[in-house]
Formats: sequence, structure tokens, C-alpha cells
Amino acid sequence: MRFLAEAWQRQPVLFRGAFPGFIPPLSVDEVAGLACEEEIESRLVLERDGATPWEVRHGPFGDDDFAGLPDSHWTILVQDVDKWIPDAARLLDGFRFVPDWRIDDLMISIAGDQGSVGPHWDDYDVFLIQGAGRREWRIDERAVTADNRLPDVPLRIMRDFKTSRSWVLKAGDMLYLPPRLAHHGVALGDGCMTLSVGFRAPSQSELLDDLLNERLLGERSPRFQDPQRSGGNNPGLIDAASIRDLRALIESATKLAPDDFAAWLGGFLTRAKPGIALVPLEEEPPTVESVHDWLRTSPEWHRDGAARLAFIPAGTDGNHDHHAFVNGKALALADDELALFEALCATTRYASDALIALTPTPRGRALLGRLIGEGLLNAPE
Repeated sequence: MRFLAEAWQRQPVLFRGAFPGFIPPLSVDEVAGLACEEEIESRLVLERDGATPWEVRHGPFGDDDFAGLPDSHWTILVQDVDKWIPDAARLLDGFRFVPDWRIDDLMISIAGDQGSVGPHWDDYDVFLIQGAGRREWRIDERAVTADNRLPDVPLRIMRDFKTSRSWVLKAGDMLYLPPRLAHHGVALGDGCMTLSVGFRAPSQSELLDDLLNERLLGERSPRFQDPQRSGGNNPGLIDAASIRDLRALIESATKLAPDDFAAWLGGFLTRAKPGIALVPLEEEPPTVESVHDWLRTSPEWHRDGAARLAFIPAGTDGNHDHHAFVNGKALALADDELALFEALCATTRYASDALIALTPTPRGRALLGRLIGEGLLNAPE
């Protein structure tokens, strides 16, 4: 793919008319409605007219909050819209040229005239789709530094931002920004809506913290030992043997067998955010005998937006077993079940006839029935 070869994580790209005749999955009023829901993460950013400059308020919001909005310089952001709105989840299908575990969420922002979250940078890739109205995006192509930010402000807003390039986006336009590229988006007029497709980029510290906690949780963590200790001339000396032994103690914590590492990694990469979960069926899940009849009740099914799926086939990195994961939980799969799981990962919409064909064995039907019971598949509304 040319974009991956030439631009991905390298340079910004403007896609003029990327979505001709684009109709966003929600209206401005419907996005505001999501910001009123207790279980959905939302924020209101007030550049002016707040208790402090760039005040951030967290939802859920109510009628009084909207009635009290100033005439300009405000933005409401709603996270993880794809987890709650099926049409929003389908929008992400166009970005599956990278693995699903790299895609984080679809955030939608609405803003009044001059609404913004300030000049800042992100540590991950983002695609910015203009849904309604117009927004000007400015970038500063200088290297970012951790100390270039306003003090005592909850947002990472830069003190020093110099525009090197800018674009005005209208509905259907899209801008790609690589990680750590400073940018500043400003709404030009009321009724501005921007849809942001954000990507996951786990940090080294996040990976190590999770790996060590998962591996050592509930186990006795090995301690330093030095049975061959010999006397030293200076009690303040940290000797070479101790350094080697302590380094080995640390390194041994991360030296997992291939199957153990695969099991941890898949769980980490598919773990859902707090507050995001599949909703199990209220009725009894389909049985091995009934799952095909259950599928035939609709010609098409879609994967729930809250589902994170991934698999690591046997032999990928020295591992002996197949590993499959749904929202951080590991599944043990036989060869005939792997084909079904691969198909579930390959797309987000499924013809019922295709799912029936993929489950000729009782074991495959049992797996599918279990996933259905957990809320993985839904019929289109």
C-alpha cells in the first residue's frame, strides 16, 4: 500500500474529498446526547469563559451545561463512539489496513466557532475526518519537547507553536497526522464536527508494567541472593558480581517461553478499556444443536463494536499452540476452530451462510455459540 510505504508515521497527508458526500454516523445533537450518558467518556474544553483558561470539565453533562455554553471557543469531545454506535464502528473498517489491535477508538468532537483543544501533539497516529462545518488545521513541524507546554493546564497545550503549514477541511476531507507532530485545529463557524480515528502505541513502560504485574501477580517474586559473597574493602562499593546478578534477576522476569509470551501479549493487546465490555445475551446462548438455526434468523451479522479480537497461530514466533483472544481473555483453539476465529477477525460483518459453512463440527459450533452468548455478534438494526 503506497500510503504505508511513503507516509505512515513519516509525514502528514491531506485527503481532499476522501469521503464524497460524507454523512457522519451521528448528528451534532446526537453527539451532544452521548455526552449526557453516564457510561460514555466525554469532556468539555473551554478556552475562555471557564474558571481558568483551557478549563476541562468531565461528563456526563446535562441541559444546564449546554444552556450555559458561551458563544464561541468551546469543544465537546466524546470518546469510543465506535463501541456504542454500530454505524460509527463500521466507519473504522476503512482503516483496517493495519491490525485491529493498533486501532484505539473513534472520537467525535463538536465545537462552537473558534472551538479548539489548543496546540498540542499526540504520541500516536490519527486520522481527522471533517464531519460537518469547517475546521482549520495548522501544524508545527519542529521537533516537540516535553517542556514545551503551559504550566498548570490539564491539557498538553504548547507554549510555543509556530505554524509551518495549514489546511481548511470541509465535510468529507481527511487529514492524517503521524505521531509527535504538533497540530492545532480551530473550528471556523458553529456546527463543526470532527471525527478522529486514533491508534494505539503502547509504551515500553506500559508493556513492562503489565508483563511484570501479570506474570508476578499472586506469585512469590524471586529475591536477590548472594550465597557466594566474599568480603570487600569498601562497604560503599557495588561490585561487578552484584551488578551482574541484579541485572540477571531483572532480565529473567521478562524471559518467557514463546507460548507464555504469546498468551500474555494477546491478552494485553485485546484488553478493553475500563467501562467498555460486551453485553451478554439476556436469554440462554445457542447450543451446539441450535446455533445454526439462531444464525438463520438474520441474513447478516456484525461484530459488536466493543469486541477486540486477535490470534497468534502456532509457529508464529516459536510458540507451539494456537492462541486466540477476545477482550483480554484467552481461548484454546483446535485447528478446526482456528479457521472460524480467523474469519471472525478478518472482517466485522458476516453472512449467516458463511458462518454456518465455517462451523461443520460440533466443536466449532460450540465455540460460535459461546461467543454469541458473550455478545460478540449482533443482527443489524
